[in-house]
Amino acid sequence: MAYTMVDLCWKLSVCFLCYQVVLGRVKKEGHYVAAVYEHESILSPNPTVLVDRQSALELMGRNLDIYEEQVVAAAREGAQIIVFPEDGIHGFNFTRSSIYPYLDFILHSRSVKWNPCREPYLFNDTEVLQRLSCMALKNKIFLVANLGTKQPCEYTDPHCPTDGRYQFNTNVAFNDDGMLVATYRKHNLYFEYAFDTPPEPDYEVFDTPFAGKFGMFTCFDILFFEPAVNLIRRYNVKQVVYPTAWMNQLPLLSAVEFQQAFATAFKVNILAANIHHPTLGMTGSGIYTPVKSFIYHNMEGYGGKLIVAEIPVITIDYENNLESNKRFRENLHHSCKTFTSTSLDDQVCFKEGEETTGRASEKGKEQLPPLFYAEMMYDNFTLVPVWGRKGELQVCANTLCCYLNYRRAVLTDELYALGVFDGLHTVHGTYYVQACALVKCGGLSFSTCGQEVTDATALIDFQLWGNMSTPYIFPLLLTSGITLDFADDMGWKNNHYYISKNRTSSGLLTAALYGRWYEKD
Repeated sequence: MAYTMVDLCWKLSVCFLCYQVVLGRVKKEGHYVAAVYEHESILSPNPTVLVDRQSALELMGRNLDIYEEQVVAAAREGAQIIVFPEDGIHGFNFTRSSIYPYLDFILHSRSVKWNPCREPYLFNDTEVLQRLSCMALKNKIFLVANLGTKQPCEYTDPHCPTDGRYQFNTNVAFNDDGMLVATYRKHNLYFEYAFDTPPEPDYEVFDTPFAGKFGMFTCFDILFFEPAVNLIRRYNVKQVVYPTAWMNQLPLLSAVEFQQAFATAFKVNILAANIHHPTLGMTGSGIYTPVKSFIYHNMEGYGGKLIVAEIPVITIDYENNLESNKRFRENLHHSCKTFTSTSLDDQVCFKEGEETTGRASEKGKEQLPPLFYAEMMYDNFTLVPVWGRKGELQVCANTLCCYLNYRRAVLTDELYALGVFDGLHTVHGTYYVQACALVKCGGLSFSTCGQEVTDATALIDFQLWGNMSTPYIFPLLLTSGITLDFADDMGWKNNHYYISKNRTSSGLLTAALYGRWYEKD
C-alpha cells in the first residue's frame, strides 16, 4: 500500500507519541518531571573507627547500588532530574580523621570541565563521583547527590586546616551526559566536626534545558541568609535542589512543614530529599511548588521512598498568574473591618497604632484569658489559651504583637494556644526569630503547650497576623498526621503580615508565621 508523505508523517508522529507514553515522558507544556529519593542509608557500625579506602568504598557501594536502582526507576517514569539526600552515601557521626577514607577528591572550580564517567583517569580517589556520573549518563537524567570531598591546601592559605586539607560536605550536580556541572560546599554546618566551613559562601547554579536555572544548598542552610536567600535573590533562582538530613522538630520545624513554607515564601520550586532514619527523627521529603506539594513523611516504616511528580516551571508568567489568583480571592471579600470584627469572611485589616501589650476577648465583654509562658522549640514563648468556639486574641513580646480571629465549627476536647516569640534562638544554632504561632497543646494543661503533637481533630477557621519587623516570613500550616494544608490568603497589609484559612482539610496542628530577622543573628 502506498502512503503519501502526509500519511507517513502522521503515522510516525502517532508511533512516537505511543513510544513516549510507554516511557512516561509526555509532559504538559511549561512543566517538567522531577524525582526525589528519601534514602534509608546503610551506615557504618563504627563511624569513629578509621578504616581503609577499600572498606569505605564497599560500604558506600551498597548505598550507591540502591541509588542506581532508583535512578533507573525514576527515568522509567519520565523524570528529568533526581535528587538524593545529604549523608546518603557515607552516613554520619564521623570524626575528622575517621571520615577521611570516605572522601572523594574534587576541584571546586568552574574552569575545570570534567565528565567522571567518560574520563575516570583524570583524578585519583573519585570512585563515587564516577558512579554517580555514569548513572546520569546511562539514564539520560540530571542527578544531584551529596558526598564528602577533600581538597589539599597550602599552609600559605590562612584558612588551611593544620592537617593540610579541606574536608567539605558537598553537593554535586551532573547533567544528562554525566558532566559535572556544579559543586556546592555546605556553609552552615550542623555539629559536623568532620567537615570544614568553606572560606566564602558558594552560590552554585546549573542550567537545564527543561526548567532553566537551578540553585542548590544543603539542610541547615535553609534557615540562614547566606547562602540560600542571597542565592535566590542574586541569581533570580526559581528552581532549587535541596539534599538534607533533617531531624524533625515540632511544632514549627518539621521537614515537610518548613520546606513547603520556604517554597511558598520565595515562590520557588524545591526538590527536597531527606534521609530516612525514623529512630533519629529523620524523615520528610517532597517536591514543592508555591501552591502544591508531593510529600513523604513516615515515622513508622523503614526503607526508602521515591517521589516522582510533574510540576510547572516557575517563570514570570507563572508568578503573574499566582498574583492574579490572589487578587481574585481578595476581590471576593467584603469591605475591610478593624481587628474587633469577628467575621472571618472579611479580609484582614488593621488600624495603625493599635498595638498594645493587652489582649482582646470576644467583643470585649468576657474576661481576658490568662497569660502564661511555656517552652516551645527551646524558646520561652508568651501564650494565651484559645478557648471557646470563637473569639479574638492578642499577645505581645518585645516589639512583636500577634493577633488571632478564630472560629470552630465544633468544640473538641483539645487545648490550643496563641504564642509569640521575638528573640534570639540559642539552642542547636544561633539565629533571631519572630514567631506568631497557633498550636495544639500536648494535653489540657498550659505546661503541655509547645510539646510535639502529631494528631488533631479540631477544624478551625482563622486569621492570624503580626507586626513583623522582618520581610522574611515563612507561613506554616500543618495538619493532623503531619500533612500540609494551604492558606486561602496571605501577605502584607498595613505593615502586618497575615495568613487566613477557612476550614483546614483535617485537624489543625500548627498555623504560624515564622519570621527570620537575619540582621540580628
